[in-house]
Amino acid sequence: MLDIVIEARKAALATGLDVRRILPFRMRRMVGPFIFMDHAGPVEMAPATAPSMDVLPHPHIGLSTVSYLFDGQMMHRDSLGVEQIIRPGEVNWMTAGSGISHSERFEEPGALAGSMELLQTWVALPEKDEEAAPSFDNYKPEQLPVFTDTGVWMRLIAGNAYGLNSAVKTHSPLFYLHVELEAGAVFGLPKEHSERGFYIVKGSVEMAGRFYSAGQMLVFTKGVDPLIRAMEKTSLMMLGGEPLGERFIWWNFVSSRKERIEQAKADWKEGRILLPPTDNHEFVPLPEDKSKSAGSAPPPELLS
Repeated sequence: MLDIVIEARKAALATGLDVRRILPFRMRRMVGPFIFMDHAGPVEMAPATAPSMDVLPHPHIGLSTVSYLFDGQMMHRDSLGVEQIIRPGEVNWMTAGSGISHSERFEEPGALAGSMELLQTWVALPEKDEEAAPSFDNYKPEQLPVFTDTGVWMRLIAGNAYGLNSAVKTHSPLFYLHVELEAGAVFGLPKEHSERGFYIVKGSVEMAGRFYSAGQMLVFTKGVDPLIRAMEKTSLMMLGGEPLGERFIWWNFVSSRKERIEQAKADWKEGRILLPPTDNHEFVPLPEDKSKSAGSAPPPELLS
C-alpha cells in the first residue's frame, strides 16, 4: 500500500535560490539510504543576480551528496582540490566520509543565462564507511544506462533497477532513476529493493483512481507494486534501497553517533575541515543553535 505522501516544503538555500525540501520529513525521515532531497528551480539566471545564488563553502561528514541537473550549469569546488563544471544529465557523487567542504557557484558563461533546475540528494553511508576518505566522481550521461519504451524514457542514475546496473560507485544497495513519461504512459516501481518511492518533478500521475501532482513524494511499503499512469507529460525521480538503521542529522552532518556530529561542529568552527584551495576567502559559518541552553548543546535530530 501507499505508506505516505510527502508534500515538498519551501526552504531558502541562498539569496534568490528557493528550494522545495522533500526529505527529511518528520513522519518519514529516510527512504532506503536517502536522507535528504532538495529540488531547486526552475529559476531564471542573469549575470546581475547569479552571484547571490552561490552556495558558499560548507562542510559535510558521513554522507554522499548527489547533484543532478535538469537545466543550467554550476561550478563545484571542494577541499580535495576538485573543480568540476556540473552539467545536465551528469551524476556528481561526492562522498564526504570523514569530512569535506565544497562550494557551488554560478559563474561560468553557461550558468549566467537561461534557467537552472537541479535535484540534490544525500545518501547516508553504512557505519563501516562513515569515516572513509573523501572523494568526488563525475559521470557523463553516456556512462549511465538508459531504457526506452513507448512513451517512456528512463536513466539509471545510480544503483540497480529493472535488471540494469549503473557504473556509479555506491556504498550500499540502492536505486536512483530519472524517468520521463508521455501522457498516458504506464510505469511501475522496481522490485529489487525493500524501500521505494518517487518524487513528481513536473506533471501529474494517477494510481488506483487517485491523482498526484508536482511537488509530492509517494513512498510505498514493501511488496507493493503500483502502476503509475501519467496524466500529462511527467518527470519523476525514483529512489530507494535498503535501510541503514538510525542516523543523526544536524545541519550538513550525518552520523550514526551523536558524539561524531559534535566533533564535526567543533572541527568546522576551529578550521580543522579545510576549505577548497581555490575558493577559501569566504565560507558558511557554523549556525547558532538557538535551542541551546546555557552551556549545553542539544542532541542532533535522530533519523530512522
